[in-house]
Amino acid sequence: MSDFEKLVAEGESVPVEGWDFSWFEGRATEERPPWSYLRLISERMAHAQAALDVQTGGGEVLAKIPTAPPMLAATESWLPNLAIARRNLAPHGGSVVQVGDDAPLPFEDASFDLVVSRHPTSTHWAEIARVLAPGGIYLSQQIGAGTNIELSHFFQGPREIPERWRTGYRVGLAKAAGLDVVDVREASLRVVFYDVAAVIVFLRKVIWTVGDFSVERYRARLADMHRQIERDGSFVSHAQRFLIEARKPALALSNSDV
Repeated sequence: MSDFEKLVAEGESVPVEGWDFSWFEGRATEERPPWSYLRLISERMAHAQAALDVQTGGGEVLAKIPTAPPMLAATESWLPNLAIARRNLAPHGGSVVQVGDDAPLPFEDASFDLVVSRHPTSTHWAEIARVLAPGGIYLSQQIGAGTNIELSHFFQGPREIPERWRTGYRVGLAKAAGLDVVDVREASLRVVFYDVAAVIVFLRKVIWTVGDFSVERYRARLADMHRQIERDGSFVSHAQRFLIEARKPALALSNSDV
């Protein structure tokens, strides 16, 4: 069996459930954003009374907060992740419910003073605004426009970046939902793959990068990439990230309240 075939077999065999990327150690690297999402949500969780993590994955990031609020909930759409998330969040007393990424959230109006989300596949802004209490905060690190476009172009050729992925477009959606956007930050982060198995696992795990990816469909291009990595030592891509913090306006006082 050739080195390429061995790497392909390894890439196909690695489990991709959950949102744990520890397998990539020594196989791929991704630069970290200049902000720390974990630090930011940890600071806010420590002062929250009721918090929600939307599209938690396997709960791996949320589980790392030092202090959980009295009420902690999470949603996840993918069935294999549910058991992982429930296990990871159990020490914090967190509950996890299965909810489609574009479905309404199964919570009462104004249920949470903090909602967070890391790398959501989509953001249901109207639902975020609905479940936030007046004065509540939504904090999210999201996938930016053109993230890992080098990978997409390698396998699928040049493609236009959809407007819905652009930061300004999503800021506009947040405002249209009635939220006040108080902070927006962007970063371009270097991603390096050191073998084709790492590329395969990444594309199986982060499925929106090459939407129709399968080893069978792209075997010829994977062989091209293997040769390129052997020649150059790595394949370099760039992840785009943006951080958005938005606040639901506090209720205005009526004349009868003053």
